[in-house]
Amino acid sequence: MLDATTRSGGTATATPPAIATELALPVPAPVGLTTRCTRVLLSPWSRLSLLVALLAGAASMVLLFEPQRLLADGWPPELGGVAAAVVFGIAYGLCTVAFVPRPLLNLAAGALFGSQLGLVSALGGTVLGAGIAFGLGRMLGQDALRPLLRGRWLKAADGQLSRHGFRSMLAARLFPGVPFWAANYCAAVSRMGYVPFLVATALGSIPNTAAYVVAGARASAPTSPAFLIAMAAIALPGVAGVVVAWRKRHSLRG
Repeated sequence: MLDATTRSGGTATATPPAIATELALPVPAPVGLTTRCTRVLLSPWSRLSLLVALLAGAASMVLLFEPQRLLADGWPPELGGVAAAVVFGIAYGLCTVAFVPRPLLNLAAGALFGSQLGLVSALGGTVLGAGIAFGLGRMLGQDALRPLLRGRWLKAADGQLSRHGFRSMLAARLFPGVPFWAANYCAAVSRMGYVPFLVATALGSIPNTAAYVVAGARASAPTSPAFLIAMAAIALPGVAGVVVAWRKRHSLRG
């Protein structure tokens, strides 16, 4: 069959189907400046930079306000009882995110609120701070840091936390040696679940927290049985942790 050009005496030119298809494809629109900026801001390394900036700012605030003065100056007189313990627990959690050592905060909890109320406040602050740190590390740091887990020790630690998250975190909380903040952010970079992390933190932190809180509450009577038992409870897990690490060193290397 002749087309219209042939019938009119002209020369018929057939267009190949492949060329016609290419000509029919829509041309992608250029990426706008807003889209490019959004991609850069949401990239893994940008989020990691934000996490570092937040932690540096929090640490600076701690250095500025010096929460350790609670041990010398006491709690503000405007707050008392359960309300003061709740406020202290919230401040406790925020301070742990900013790398304030938990033993110092636990001693302050015992000195300010006594053994029972101080223990409840310190444990609540422990779980709160761990949850905040885990959430920040998971949202802002995991995507950038996971590709860097290439060394033997890093891979072994990541595999242990990812496959056996609950018992690994429980052991890290029971035996001192791993800093609280380091365990939080290592767990966040791994594939550990949020709920096992919080439950293991709550259960594993009870003995050590209770020992420090009782020591803080009985610091005025250093020869009392309660204070001596608390100090023994602080020292023995440390010794046990050293022994376990020494015996497991070969398996960790493998």
